[in-house]
Amino acid sequence: MDVKMRCCKCDCLMEERKTVFDYLGHEMSYPVLRCPKCGQAFIPEELVNGKIAEVQVLLEDK
Repeated sequence: MDVKMRCCKCDCLMEERKTVFDYLGHEMSYPVLRCPKCGQAFIPEELVNGKIAEVQVLLEDK
């Protein structure tokens, strides 16, 4: 990601970090922007409507 964002809580520059998402007992990891101070994550709309939505459909169909 070449996006520079600041945490609205801490005003720190957010950094890309591998983040683990847990849904229905299944985990997936993906790099997202996170605040190095408080851990607040920015999850882009493309990720929510793409990869996360795909995983959600796959797991709920089981």
